[in-house]
Amino acid sequence: MDEIILKDEHEKRLARLRKERMEILSLEPKAAMERILNASHPVPLAHSFSDEDFYFLLQEIGPEDSLELLSLASDRQWEFILDIETWEKDKVINESITRWVDLLMRADSNRLIQWALKEKIEFFRLYLFNNIELKIREHDQDPGIFGDEYVTVDDVYYVRFVSNSLEPPARPRNEELRSDVLTRFLRRLADHDHIQYQHLLFEAAHVIPAESEEELFRLRNVRMAEKGFLPFDEAIAVYQPLKLKDMEKRRPKYIVKHARELMLPVPLFHTNVLKEDSVFSRSLELISTDEIYMQIQTELASLCNQIISADQQVIRDREALKKVVKKACGYLSIGLERLGENGKRKPDPNRTAALVARYALADIFRIGFGEALKLKWRAEAWRKESWFQSQNLSLTFWGEQWLGILGGLFVRKPLFYDNYQTGVLYREFTSLDEVKQTERKLEDIIRFDHLLSLLNIGASSLSALDFFNYKNFTLTNWARNYLTLVDVGATGGAVALLELNEFLRFFKELWEPKGIPRRIKGPVKEAFLDWLVGRTGLEKATILSDVGSTLEDLFNEVESEFQNIAESNLDPRFVTLFLIRGKDSISSNRSGGSTK
Repeated sequence: MDEIILKDEHEKRLARLRKERMEILSLEPKAAMERILNASHPVPLAHSFSDEDFYFLLQEIGPEDSLELLSLASDRQWEFILDIETWEKDKVINESITRWVDLLMRADSNRLIQWALKEKIEFFRLYLFNNIELKIREHDQDPGIFGDEYVTVDDVYYVRFVSNSLEPPARPRNEELRSDVLTRFLRRLADHDHIQYQHLLFEAAHVIPAESEEELFRLRNVRMAEKGFLPFDEAIAVYQPLKLKDMEKRRPKYIVKHARELMLPVPLFHTNVLKEDSVFSRSLELISTDEIYMQIQTELASLCNQIISADQQVIRDREALKKVVKKACGYLSIGLERLGENGKRKPDPNRTAALVARYALADIFRIGFGEALKLKWRAEAWRKESWFQSQNLSLTFWGEQWLGILGGLFVRKPLFYDNYQTGVLYREFTSLDEVKQTERKLEDIIRFDHLLSLLNIGASSLSALDFFNYKNFTLTNWARNYLTLVDVGATGGAVALLELNEFLRFFKELWEPKGIPRRIKGPVKEAFLDWLVGRTGLEKATILSDVGSTLEDLFNEVESEFQNIAESNLDPRFVTLFLIRGKDSISSNRSGGSTK
């Protein structure tokens, strides 16, 4: 009975700490630090933060400005900081170690020395091996033989500060900092325990660096993997797509029944920056059971950490973390939409909340990312067999909008072409609607490419022209046909440019005789469609079904570009929708505008 009461009290204390941590993390960084320092029990409160939350809070404040907070950290939190900050792939970064040894010495030098000797002895042996050269004076030797470069605290062990020959030379300022930090560290170590000081120096001089670094890296990876920071070759599996049918075969994840079953403390920083309105965030709001919610918080943090490892990023502040959380949230939302589809346009929030509680977040993420990856594979498969590729044309042939779509799909990890609607050119997909929108545009490109292939007109000879694209290629060919000019493309040859007088004649024929703004004649549009039917051999209904909306957009663009321009004001240098030869030479200075 007493044991049950104690467990209940313990869980209540954990719940209070969790609530207080959430309040603290919602504050401005320096206000959060003041709240911790002024708490009635600051040490337990600081220790209750997860390693990730404490690290991000420290970085937001600035390590140099948060020494008091650093002094309150647990050994586990210190170790996480060194694991994050002092490694680059599988190599230790000596300059980073020096910086953090300096900060920890300033925060609590006594504790650092004890921790180094008890918990991190191998780490500091390697650090000293990389930075000092040891000489031991015999009892009958003159100390002067070692020179002024060597320093000693006991007149027996003399050390000189050196640089690892495998690293680039440090800047003079960093050399001074290293000498100062190592001098203070060694003196403090000797004051604490002179025998251990001598043992550490002697052992450091005889380290086998490759073996020591490999073992330290292995242990560091084990610790990081517990938080989702897997080695790159394992972390990249988060981008391996998962099929819906395979998802259905997976067992539901284990749901904890009590908070004490969780790996405490639960990271809060990731859900704290989750401000975007999305399917996943709305699903999360519907989870009312604290234990399940805390488990999902832990899962989300682990998933974000795996993404960070797979993308080989270093995240040190809230804004950088927010991008990772937004990416995870986006593909989780897409995955939930696909899993929750039931003949409805939008999945039921209660159903998606149940899916979050049922399936591992990493698996849902893989379902979502797989939807974007399908588009990439579709685009790459088409490109290999496409007409534009056979003509050795660049992606700019597809114009700004379609180039943007294809550019996002041809990168290593597909991106959504936002075109600065939310302030960026490219970003991660955030909803199934964006995936379907991109898919529709990709299909438009593929169908138009097929149409161009059936025209049997070469384009490679004009690829060097500025602003050469599918629009002016198609319209110029049609204009030549409309004017009954010599059809150089009739046997698969290259298109010829229009002379200025030819374009002016065509321009007069385009417009309805009345109406402002001007509109293209209906018979002219019909003539364009008849030309396509004659060139491609396709039925008119097939053309309208496949590329009708694209053709309509093309005519709308012609109207928008020319409807307010007088014939006398036309300048071939500023006409981009038709290929026009200037009076003396082909214009190479077209700039996409028009003189009005």
